[in-house]
Amino acid sequence: MAKRPTRRPEGMPSKAQVLEFIQTSSVPAGKREIAKAFGLKGQEKIALKKLLKDMAEEGMIDGRKTAFHRMGGVPKVTVLRVIEIEDGEPVAVPDNWAPDAPEKPPRLTLREMKAKGGKRQPALKRGDRVLARTEERESGWVAYPMKKLPARTEGLMGVVDIDGSGQAWLAPVDKRVRSSAKIVELGEAEEGDLVIAERVGRSDRSGVKVIEVVGDPLAPKSFSLIAIAKHGIPHVFPDAVHEEARRAAELNLSEKKREDLRHLPIVAIDPADARDHDDAIWAEPDGKGGYNAVIAIADVSFYVRPGSALDKEARKRGNSVYFPDRVVPMLPEILSADVCSLREDEDRAAMVCHMHIDAEGKTGNYRFTRAIVRIHHNIAYEDAQAAVDTGKPPEYLANLWGAWKLLWDARTQRDPLNLELPERRVVLNEEGKIEEIAVRERLDAHRVVEDFMIAANVAAAKGLEAKTAPVVYRNHETPSREKLIALRDYMATLNKKLALGQVITPSLFNRMLKDVSDEAEKTQVMEAVLRSQTQAYYGPANQGHFGLALGSYAHFTSPIRRYSDLLVHRALVDAYKLEQPAPPGSLPDTTGLSDKDRKSLQEISDAISQTERRAMEAERDTIDRYVAAWLSGRVGETFDTRITGVQGFGFFATIVGLGGDGLVPISTLGGEYFRHDEAAQSLIGEKSGTTYTSGDRLKLKLAEANPLTGALKFVLEDQDSSAIESRGGRPFANRRGAGGPKKGKYKNGKRGRPGNIRHQGRRKK
Repeated sequence: MAKRPTRRPEGMPSKAQVLEFIQTSSVPAGKREIAKAFGLKGQEKIALKKLLKDMAEEGMIDGRKTAFHRMGGVPKVTVLRVIEIEDGEPVAVPDNWAPDAPEKPPRLTLREMKAKGGKRQPALKRGDRVLARTEERESGWVAYPMKKLPARTEGLMGVVDIDGSGQAWLAPVDKRVRSSAKIVELGEAEEGDLVIAERVGRSDRSGVKVIEVVGDPLAPKSFSLIAIAKHGIPHVFPDAVHEEARRAAELNLSEKKREDLRHLPIVAIDPADARDHDDAIWAEPDGKGGYNAVIAIADVSFYVRPGSALDKEARKRGNSVYFPDRVVPMLPEILSADVCSLREDEDRAAMVCHMHIDAEGKTGNYRFTRAIVRIHHNIAYEDAQAAVDTGKPPEYLANLWGAWKLLWDARTQRDPLNLELPERRVVLNEEGKIEEIAVRERLDAHRVVEDFMIAANVAAAKGLEAKTAPVVYRNHETPSREKLIALRDYMATLNKKLALGQVITPSLFNRMLKDVSDEAEKTQVMEAVLRSQTQAYYGPANQGHFGLALGSYAHFTSPIRRYSDLLVHRALVDAYKLEQPAPPGSLPDTTGLSDKDRKSLQEISDAISQTERRAMEAERDTIDRYVAAWLSGRVGETFDTRITGVQGFGFFATIVGLGGDGLVPISTLGGEYFRHDEAAQSLIGEKSGTTYTSGDRLKLKLAEANPLTGALKFVLEDQDSSAIESRGGRPFANRRGAGGPKKGKYKNGKRGRPGNIRHQGRRKK
């Protein structure tokens, strides 16, 4: 049991005293612990909040309200990953250390982990993950493991490769894993099969055994399955969850307890191939230059009740995960794609936000009800846009566009961060083959729905605040001072200034972008601004949404696919007295927040923030694999590229108009020495002065495209694509230990473009 922190002398502490307390506290030191240690009350607590904010901006501390730590340090309790064994002691680094962090992750020595009763547990080995309590000492960081965490499957999915001696190897499908693993139990797997394996001993040298044969690595299902396995995404619903979903689907809607809005021509505007529809909108003029509006959201809380098997599974998943060939839903399909989905001409349960939009685009008069709706039309973005572009759209669309123009005017006045970077989409044909990889078109129809959803999310947050009810906020904090300094130094290399002695607002970045006339340079600056932003997260304490320039923001509009929204719906049920008990003996009575959840909102928020990041990484990895697969038949071709990042070992470039980051190793740039200028994000030749800088456009030749890892490699246009091989590497086709099996060893005997099923479409904010 960790001892409580020693109580300090009362009175407002100095920054040095706060930092000393954070570093020496034996438990996580949040605002509450600091205030208690120094005996702060009332106005002193408000002053402490400002002091902590100043310390964060000055780069002294990092973390959140509930647990601060020294900037560049490690939280008191965190997840660590063992990277090596030194003199018999495991050495670990923080498992979630940001790859773009300016400082290197600290190394922590792990002390012996003991089980209950004083018994020794098995020794830790490289790759193990543990939850640990950390301490910073004069000699360095140490950690005391609290419990060992389940092993991830990273590196344990791969392709079976058999060498000339008949030994089987597991060639990894994770580009971060650099070597193959020896297979000691092949089972029924054959050469070229994509398989899932597990370690058979404590040492990496013990090898692995195959536990599941997935099949052809280039078959339609493979790329998303690789991501699902690698990131440990739950994708099979237990029987108990399916059974409960079936019972929930049979619940009758009570017209007496719901507002009847079936007479309104409410429409759901979605991607053409969307499988679920969780939001729909309607508006009509108020006769005074403004509009009355309704945002109807699927009433998932009516079907998924706290403490049920459905609820526990949804919380574990945290969110739906979208791949080009499939969706891994948060809820079983009988709910997500049927009963909860707002489908045309069918009665559906909805949680409805009523709001007024005045002539200046300001929203107010928020009211939340449970309703029965009947969607007038499910319409695709492209079709809605085409109808409006004719100049004679149906009245319901004309009203939506009219209301949106007011919202857009208010948005322009608010001036949120304007970073419209291109988004790649994988287009698949009826046979499941990749048809093209293109940049997604951005229409006003997308903006209409997005701005209505943002207005509803603000309404949910403010409505709950007005009722002094719990809120799970969507927080996006102001960029840290460290990242702003890095951005300032980078802008200086472009002869542009970023003054840090002013209030940092989204408008500041927008003005900076408007001052850049060259489109190529603007994209470069836009990406630099994006890198400077903090990562959004969920939490019960309001930190505002910097990117949207909003003081209060919560996710309310997508409860079919986000657990955060389901929690907000439950809070609204309580705050607006919208409870609807289930028939006796069928499901839990309450549809609001349980007492247990009210007490655990911070822990739940942390967990769903993690599942969101997991989903983003899995989706990004899968798109990278598609791009590599699309390019695997074009090795040796030259492409127009743009440098996206520079490191001491080379630079990364992306194909203009297509995407897919690939490495140009520094060893392929010629015989001279290249100096890495980190501030300017450049590699500079010592003799020739040849410079490669982030944002530069140049022609590069594709030397390697590995569909299984998503890795690309380029060489300069005038070089032979065998340059990588001649300098110690081998191209994907005949390479073992760098992510790919030998040529001709795929199950289908081909190395062409893999197929997949139809893309599920764009999701909304």
